[in-house]
Amino acid sequence: MEKIRVELGPRGYDINLGAGFLDSLVSTAPSLAKASSAFILCDEKVERAGLVVKAGLEKAGLRAGIFLLPSGEGQKCLESASRLYDQLAQFHADRKTVVIPVGGGVTGDLGGFAAATFNRGIPLFMVPTTLLAMVDSSVGGKTGINHPMGKNLIGAFHQPAGVAIDMEVLSTLGEREYRSGLAEVVKYGMILDAPFFEFLETAAPALLQRKPLELARVIRRSCELKALVVSQDEREETGLRAILNLGHTFAHAFETVLGYGAWLHGEAVASGMVCATRLAFLRGLIEEKYLLRAVSLLKALQLPVDPPSASAEKLLAVMRSDKKSVQGRLRLILPVKPGEAALFDCVSEAEVRKVLAPDP
Repeated sequence: MEKIRVELGPRGYDINLGAGFLDSLVSTAPSLAKASSAFILCDEKVERAGLVVKAGLEKAGLRAGIFLLPSGEGQKCLESASRLYDQLAQFHADRKTVVIPVGGGVTGDLGGFAAATFNRGIPLFMVPTTLLAMVDSSVGGKTGINHPMGKNLIGAFHQPAGVAIDMEVLSTLGEREYRSGLAEVVKYGMILDAPFFEFLETAAPALLQRKPLELARVIRRSCELKALVVSQDEREETGLRAILNLGHTFAHAFETVLGYGAWLHGEAVASGMVCATRLAFLRGLIEEKYLLRAVSLLKALQLPVDPPSASAEKLLAVMRSDKKSVQGRLRLILPVKPGEAALFDCVSEAEVRKVLAPDP
C-alpha cells in the first residue's frame, strides 16, 4: 500500500494505491471511521466491486446502502442527479453519511456533485475503477454534470475525504476504456514532467499489455503530479491548475458536438492535445520534432490523433462557452516545451480553424 498526500491543510487527504483492499477500506482510510453511514453509487459494470465495498463497510459497523447506475456519459445529467437525491433522501442521509462513488469518471463526477449539493454538502470518498478516473478525475475535488450546451457546465468543487485506488479492478476494464485513460497519463508528461514523457515513449508497449510494474508507476506518478497542482491551486484561481486542461477545450467540444459517449473522454482528450500541440507549433512555441513525438506516442497507445469530422463552426460555438473563456474569447492551454504548458488568452478563431481542419 502506498499513500500519496494531497496537501490542503485541514482538508488534505490521502490517495491510497494498492491491490486487493476494497474489503477493508475503513482500516486503510481512517477518514471513513468518522462516518455513521455510507451510500455507495456504483456503476453497474462493477457491481461486484461495489458489493465488496459495501460488505467491508458493514463489517466495520457502518450502515451502508448501494444504488446501481447505468453506464455511460449520458448519466451525467440533471435527471440522474435528481434520482440520486431521491435515493439519498430515502436512505435518510445526513452530514455524517459519506457518499462513495465506485466506478469511472461519470460515476465519480455525478456522485461528487450529489455529495457537494445534498444537505448543503456531505462527505465524499472516491473509489475509481477506470484508469482515467484513477489518474485524474477522482483527485482534486472537481464534480459536475453535463448540459446540452457543454460538458461539465454545472458543478462544484468538493474535495473527497480520501481516494482508494485498487489496481485489481482494472481487470474489469475493456481495452478501449483502458486506452482512453492513457491519454490523461500522457497529458501529465506533456505539462509537468518531461522525463515522465520520455518514459512513456519507451513504456508504451508494456502499458498496452497492462504490465503491473509499469502501470503502477504511471498511476503513482500521475497522482503525484495531480496532487502537486491541486495543493497549489485548488480552485483554479492562480492559473496553475488550468494546465491540467491541456487539450480539454477541444475535447469537450468534440464530445458535445458528436454527442456524449460517441467518443470516450480520453479519446477526445488525445485528439484535443494534438490540436493544441499543432496550434503551439503554428505559433512558433515548440519545434516540429516535439509535435511529431506527441503524435507518435499517442498513436503508439492506439489513441486518435485527428479531429473528428464535424463542423468547425459548431465546434467553435461550444468552445466559446468553455469555462476558461472570457466573454466568448478563447483561452487555451498550449505546450511551450517538453514538460511545460501555459495558458494563452485571446486565441483567434482563425488559428483554431486551421487545426480543426489541418491540411492533408
